[in-house]
Amino acid sequence: MIFSRLRTRKTAPAGVCPYAQPPSVPDDRSVVGQAVAFVRQFHLEQPGESDPAPRVRQVVAEIERTGTYVHTTEELAFGAKLAWRNAARCIGRLYWRSLVVRDLRHVSSPDGMAEQCFEHLRAATNGGRIRPVITVFAPDRPGRPAPRIVNQQLVRYAGHPRPDGRWIGDPAGAVLAARARELGWKCGEEPFEVLPLLIQERAGAAPHWYEVPDDAALEVPLSHPEHGWFAELGLRWYAVPAISDMTLEIGGIRYPAAPFNGWYMGTEIGARNLADADRYNLLTEVAGRLGLDTSTSRTLWRDRALVELNIAVLHSFQEAGVTMADHHTESERFLKHIAQEKRLGRPTPADWSWIVPPVSGGLTPVYHRYYDPVDPELRPAFLAREPW
Repeated sequence: MIFSRLRTRKTAPAGVCPYAQPPSVPDDRSVVGQAVAFVRQFHLEQPGESDPAPRVRQVVAEIERTGTYVHTTEELAFGAKLAWRNAARCIGRLYWRSLVVRDLRHVSSPDGMAEQCFEHLRAATNGGRIRPVITVFAPDRPGRPAPRIVNQQLVRYAGHPRPDGRWIGDPAGAVLAARARELGWKCGEEPFEVLPLLIQERAGAAPHWYEVPDDAALEVPLSHPEHGWFAELGLRWYAVPAISDMTLEIGGIRYPAAPFNGWYMGTEIGARNLADADRYNLLTEVAGRLGLDTSTSRTLWRDRALVELNIAVLHSFQEAGVTMADHHTESERFLKHIAQEKRLGRPTPADWSWIVPPVSGGLTPVYHRYYDPVDPELRPAFLAREPW
């Protein structure tokens, strides 16, 4: 996803968050330092903002009195956008200013959070013209952690192991599917079965679970522009990749429930979700339908099947009128983002291994260059969420 590129390389089930910046628990002094640095940056970058000193004094006094402070609506929106701009593993940062920020800090009940997560999906789907959206729920407070969304993404498919070692559905969704079943979810064990949304109110408490409404989870059936048999595979994928298990940190304040989305880049579905051996693992099936010689790797049957799978994904989303980027175009746009940031005197830290697409990397302009080094302390940021 553009913006979901924060975390799509092969790893443990997506959402375990080995890709984000490592968590660090700040003490009161570092909260003050981060708060002051953020307020100053906010005033520096916002047109028409005045001297930050009064706001700095106000924030410091609030932290000394309560151990924390409250962002203004404008500070929250700016901080969320900066977290995207700072995301070294995202190729889609050209669009960081367009992020729609939904301030739902007053919502902390599981029922209310679930309702607003579904509203997030509807707003982001936007009739197929996907919009980058973040919904920010209540922050952690001293001694009072805020509720968490258990799911890795707001929409994800369940996975069910079979006795013969094969899988029904997405193996990356197996752990959450098992947990949901323990809570009472009745699953159908279908290949593309949307998982329920799980929200945990406090540490040690059983999560509340909620079925995702059909109108909140737009799905695209997959077909191929040249091979009619492809539609017979019965494949589909959801339109909005909304990451929901990362912490948004702004100025020392942590928002553990802040689901966010961009739109997909085709390779994330065609070259990873559907192709990886530990996901849907479809390359052998597609190669067989294409009549390719799979007896030796020298025929490059995997490569040829992978290209056709990605053609099908791009074609299907375009036919459905759902926003999707291709890796060549997004690579060019990322270099445009770097040039814009350079003109403004800002570096663009980037993780080369994440920026280069998983298909035809050497054919994209992002492959043939070095990038500014990644600073793990750069804030605001999306972080791996620390355990309760």
